[in-house]
Amino acid sequence: MAERVKGDEEMKIARIDVFPLRLPMSQSFTISNGAVGEAGLGAPHVYVRITADNGVCGWGEARPSPRWSYETLQTVTSTIERYLRPALIGLEAKDWKKIQRVMNRDIRPGLGSGQPIAKAAIDMALHDLIGVAEQRNLAELWYSAPDPGLKLSYLISTASLEEAAHKAAYAAANGYEAVDVKIGLDLKRDLAIVEAVKSEAPGVYFRVDANQAYNLPQAVKLAKQMERIGVDVFEQPLAANQLHGHAELRRKTALPIALDESVWTPGDLMQAIRTEACDIVVIKVTKMGGLSGAKRCGEMARDAGLELLGGGLTESRLGLTASGWLFQHLDIAYPADLNGPMFLSDDPVETGPVIKKGEVQLPMEPGIGCVISMKKIDQYLAGED
Repeated sequence: MAERVKGDEEMKIARIDVFPLRLPMSQSFTISNGAVGEAGLGAPHVYVRITADNGVCGWGEARPSPRWSYETLQTVTSTIERYLRPALIGLEAKDWKKIQRVMNRDIRPGLGSGQPIAKAAIDMALHDLIGVAEQRNLAELWYSAPDPGLKLSYLISTASLEEAAHKAAYAAANGYEAVDVKIGLDLKRDLAIVEAVKSEAPGVYFRVDANQAYNLPQAVKLAKQMERIGVDVFEQPLAANQLHGHAELRRKTALPIALDESVWTPGDLMQAIRTEACDIVVIKVTKMGGLSGAKRCGEMARDAGLELLGGGLTESRLGLTASGWLFQHLDIAYPADLNGPMFLSDDPVETGPVIKKGEVQLPMEPGIGCVISMKKIDQYLAGED
């Protein structure tokens, strides 16, 4: 066990290692924009290890996909290796403000936050590093009581009515308290998919995610129909930049509207609040530049009177654990859409969370709480694409 570092003791970043990985998938995953990962090809993940000058190290994860944003396995790797790593070596690991300032200086924010998925891996690894050094888990770093229990929603992503109904029945029979249904895969069948899921899992929290698939007239029509069916929330129906469109949709339906792809930064959140574009904000560690940015967005949204949902970008168990601790800290009431392990057949986490269908026990060890297998890291290193 690492020796505890006193809170005022300096600890400088000595080394940053980057591991681009292709993790094996047990099943393919598709959203309205296309395949996020395929069973035969694997899914792109980037693990980052940061080592301090006292020998303590921490791990972080990025999960890029061009279906979500412009970041890819290659850009995340090169951004960290060529730009962020040289800028961060030698900095005090606990100087959060300076680290964020330096990362944003070397990879400038534009309309977005500037390679947030790459920066998220650095931020996550630093949280892990500091927690391990101080022998505190993430909850303790944020001065909240550790609660290792976490509920998961069940993800349904298919254009097949039969498969959707089968998956919904499975979720209901196995104790899941929420389902997350992806639509936009086949616009003509979306309503039938929603009805099939509702009929098989009538008592669960029902989250329908369009991943920007619709225009405003289509979304208005579908929202009114989903009100009748009993959907609980309609997530990201319109394009990410259509805040005024989402506000207009809210005026035409009683169905709560959640924003995901529209909110990557605190600035994005402020615009959503000003335009009254949503009822709910989806908090995701990877898209928001890491635990620091996601925590800030969650607290701001709460202060503005908005509800929160927790989600992920199909990260491995490392990212799931970090996200789970944050969602507990933010008191997110609904089961989290952290579905990466549902699609992955393996990852480099040697010991970590215990996942049993719709329930997770988060590890209570210091930092994020996961032990990483270097053997698995070497096994899944991505070759040149």
